[in-house]
Amino acid sequence: MMFKKRVIASLLPLVFAQLAYAAEPQSIELNAVTVTGILPDKLESVPGSFTVIDEKELEVKRPFSIKEALNTVPGVHIVANEDPQSLGLNIGVRGMDPRRTARTLLMEDGVPLFLAPYGDPAAHYAPPLSRVQRIEVVKGSGQVLYGPQTVGGMINFVTKPVPKDGFAGSIDATAGNNDFYGLHANIGYGNERGGIMVDALKNQGDGIRDNHDFDVEEYSLKGQLNLTDRQTLIAKVGYYEEDSHVSETGIGEVDYARDKFQAPSGKNDSFYHERKSAQLQHIFQLDEKTKLSTQAYYVDAFRSSFRQTDAPGGWDGDIPSSVGTGVTELERCATVAPFTEADAANCGGRHRPRSYTYWGIEPRLDFSHNLFGIENDTVIGFRYHEEDISRGQYRGDTAAFQSLSFAKANSTKREDVQIDVEAKSYYAQNTFHVGDWSITPGLRFEDMKIKTDVRRAGGDPVNKKVTNNQTELLPGFGVAWNGIDNTTVFAGVHKGFAPPRPDRDLDPVKLNSLGIDKTSPEKSTNWELGIRSSYFKGISVESTLFHTKFDDVVVNAGSGTFKNAGESAMSGLEFAGRVDFGTIYNTSHNIYALASYTNLFTAKFKKDALDEGVVSGARLPYAPRQLASLSIGYQHPIGIDARVGVDYVSSQEPDAWTNTLTGDAATLTGLTGNIPGYSLFNASVNFKPVDSKATYFLSGHNLTDREYLASRVDGMFVGRSRQLVGGIRYDF
Repeated sequence: MMFKKRVIASLLPLVFAQLAYAAEPQSIELNAVTVTGILPDKLESVPGSFTVIDEKELEVKRPFSIKEALNTVPGVHIVANEDPQSLGLNIGVRGMDPRRTARTLLMEDGVPLFLAPYGDPAAHYAPPLSRVQRIEVVKGSGQVLYGPQTVGGMINFVTKPVPKDGFAGSIDATAGNNDFYGLHANIGYGNERGGIMVDALKNQGDGIRDNHDFDVEEYSLKGQLNLTDRQTLIAKVGYYEEDSHVSETGIGEVDYARDKFQAPSGKNDSFYHERKSAQLQHIFQLDEKTKLSTQAYYVDAFRSSFRQTDAPGGWDGDIPSSVGTGVTELERCATVAPFTEADAANCGGRHRPRSYTYWGIEPRLDFSHNLFGIENDTVIGFRYHEEDISRGQYRGDTAAFQSLSFAKANSTKREDVQIDVEAKSYYAQNTFHVGDWSITPGLRFEDMKIKTDVRRAGGDPVNKKVTNNQTELLPGFGVAWNGIDNTTVFAGVHKGFAPPRPDRDLDPVKLNSLGIDKTSPEKSTNWELGIRSSYFKGISVESTLFHTKFDDVVVNAGSGTFKNAGESAMSGLEFAGRVDFGTIYNTSHNIYALASYTNLFTAKFKKDALDEGVVSGARLPYAPRQLASLSIGYQHPIGIDARVGVDYVSSQEPDAWTNTLTGDAATLTGLTGNIPGYSLFNASVNFKPVDSKATYFLSGHNLTDREYLASRVDGMFVGRSRQLVGGIRYDF
């Protein structure tokens, strides 16, 4: 409490200074303040690799989900193993474990998007692409300005701005196979004083497996008020709700061979997610060279999952041994196999209700100066952030326990954990512009306190508390050279950091005997060297050589536990390019080609950690050696843009800890074994007649309807089948 008062007291002079400055006569004329993403205006000075997927590319490609939007970005690997719309995002960058995107910082307009950025960095939400203007993917140096997850890059979703000239908006209607349909509406009004915009979305359809339907709704309100020529206030509130029958548990070898798409308990398994958010940003352009921005945010989220089978591949020690393993067993209820939907209807399961609240405030000063006669761009900022997390679990073996309210009223809470996080972040970065060179050193300091209060675990009273204090100094340094027209050569290094997660410390066995076993934070050193160029007319390319070294990587140790597994290393080469023949030959008929390729030639553990099943030299989990994407398109002057493409993912190894399993437990649960590589074909066509406000579109993904294995994290998950989506958009 005392620290909160000190934070507020320290910010008050800043607020009064802004008001006093605003009250003075305006002596300069500036353009209206504009809002940007996490990348600077001078992209040529960025000393690292990045990709921007702009609004035009999103409209032309018509991605069905974030997976399709990002699969052309080199170094990015997305596993779609549960739901077709990537509601539970699994993104890995440069060999990082993609599970719930825990090592890549997801943001919306610069604000973290996880359930809890420090306490539970799990990605169960990302803004719908229909209200996104562009996506920024940053993998190199310069990450000291953002946190807390800095080991695996950043992805920032920049939302559409409010209108500036009267009424404007759009209406979208889409439909496709697998009972999919979507509705989206956006309407707003604006003028020189500001504006307001309302956005509404509903998507619904069938999932990847049987009985895995989903229903998503989101509503948002965004407003902008231009207080003066130099001050802008932007406010945004949002409400999101997901109600799906998507299970996070895969199936075993026996059931996968029988029917890859089955989910006998799918009608009863469920996932519910409600998210309320608010964001307020004040931007003050003090003069031509100085900008002070202050951002405050608040998120209140609740998620609850219900599963009738909990352990990988359906195997659970609570099931009588007479039932057997490797089949889709129903939690503590059925006694014979194979099981049916009728059996599932008569059984109970486990509820995991969890609530998350976090808020923060972040003032940041951007200014240009000429120290020592050199042009400089400097960023200085501070963020205060708090989280309040409550984790619960209820369980019962009769059909009545399919209701969470019944379970709460008629059973003892099996898990009761309260987690509080207080984090302070300080950062500074300066770019020196010397001739054709841009030199950027930076520094970030993270100071966090994580309090974990375990009241119950495994159904037993525990009443154990632990406080995990961590401080980390995270330097970064990058260089960019622009001595060739439209070309940047860059090199950089930065220290990455992923804070210790409280949920990783909750080992029920140790909770009941030895106490809470705290995992250490993940630390990495990230190097890269690359070039991006559009020197030749109609051709743009980027290539990056990268190397990442972890001091103490954390691996999935099974049964919901995580362990530190020592040193690991990831090295590789990325390439991306685009050729527009219409630009080269000065014709309005444009044939174009886009390609991206990643060769992750090193992704291995460097030391034995036999207690965790890790062997030196073993391949890191879910780190495919090769990723590739190739598309060829045609743009016609009457308004047609059509493209076809293929995406390739090479073979993968599952989680490292499965190396310790033997016999039926290893073979039948589906946890072990190679994940074969696969290629998926896609296509899209857009038609917007000249001078028309309507756009007609059709897109298809996995056109050959290939059956492929996507994941073995919690058993075997089949990949998404063919998906066709068509629709119309009307702009006004």
